[in-house]
Amino acid sequence: MLPTVLKWTVLVGAVLPFVYYLAAIYCAWRFFRNRGENPDDFAPAVSILKPIRGLDREAYENFASFCRQNYPRYEILFGVANDQDPSIPAIREVIRDFPELPIRLLIGSENLGSNDKVNRLCRLVHEAQFDLLVISDSDIRVGPSYLASIVSPFRDPQVGAVTCMYRGLADPFVWSELEAVNLTSSFLGGVLVARRMEGVRFSLGATIAITRKRLDEIGGFESLADFASDDFEIGRRVAARGYRVELSPYTVQTVCPSRTAKEFFEQQLRWAIGLRHSRPGGHLGWLLAQGLPWSLAAIAVGHSASTAAGYLSAYLVLRLAMAWTVGVWGLRDQSLQRRLWLLPLSDALGFLIWLLSFGCNRINWRGSKFYVRKGRLVPIIMRQGNVSEAKA
Repeated sequence: MLPTVLKWTVLVGAVLPFVYYLAAIYCAWRFFRNRGENPDDFAPAVSILKPIRGLDREAYENFASFCRQNYPRYEILFGVANDQDPSIPAIREVIRDFPELPIRLLIGSENLGSNDKVNRLCRLVHEAQFDLLVISDSDIRVGPSYLASIVSPFRDPQVGAVTCMYRGLADPFVWSELEAVNLTSSFLGGVLVARRMEGVRFSLGATIAITRKRLDEIGGFESLADFASDDFEIGRRVAARGYRVELSPYTVQTVCPSRTAKEFFEQQLRWAIGLRHSRPGGHLGWLLAQGLPWSLAAIAVGHSASTAAGYLSAYLVLRLAMAWTVGVWGLRDQSLQRRLWLLPLSDALGFLIWLLSFGCNRINWRGSKFYVRKGRLVPIIMRQGNVSEAKA
């Protein structure tokens, strides 16, 4: 028999994820209930910066979506590392198809640090014509009102940066679908709870909008050239200077590319390791959001059918309610409705990845391998079958 104190610790602890699910439902309701229209009389010129490496699925459609904006004046700058990048034909096709837009392809950038994406952003910022910068990852797809929605908060001078959430575009592969389910039913619920509890002290790579002046104040992209979680760091630094980081209710789409278990685990583990280094408190606190393992532990120590039924029912009902409120209603991810049956599997894999992230600092990022040391990327160099660590 387990000691009484341990038994009651597990039984009480297993209730905490249910409280978290209720908090996420409440935060989503408060956040999404007033989705007002953006005023159309505030439209400063914008430079959209797109650092690209490799060819994502449906790359042309992703790129072209930024060219169909209901916005008066903007430019798009694509940056690639070299002239062999496989995305170049898709970018050139976009340039041909939208001749009325100022779109530029910039090849090459100075090697300022380990983060190749940030190296390209440094050049893109210097080449950009306008002072309001909108940065997004290469696999993002947007609608025509995207720019107007993202730019609107900057009419308040206290807003230092704007970011937004995203939902997944999944391939008909179970690993891609699991990636999309985890995104809209789990990760972004945590984003909303964090916003409510402490304010937005981070930014998400799906979109970061910032003025050139604020970017210079936080050290520019040059100061982020070795960071693993450069997107988070931008928001953290802006908030630390006393400006507000605004989380826009506008939702973009991101391609979920995982087709195999290996690809899925590599990507999810990279995110978890990045979170552990950038937000260690949030990473550790994620244990309180793990309803499935806590419920199973409570069932194991409870030794009764009523206990098992109570915890399992509470987990399923509240977890489904949270996923529907955050993902289906809030983020308007209609495809999530067809994948709700994947929630227990997604939660089980998420808990496993969370555990693994404590014992691993090695990540694979678009074909390059790194160690993460104190939040910074240290390249791994392969020499005659041996692994060595480059000097930071």
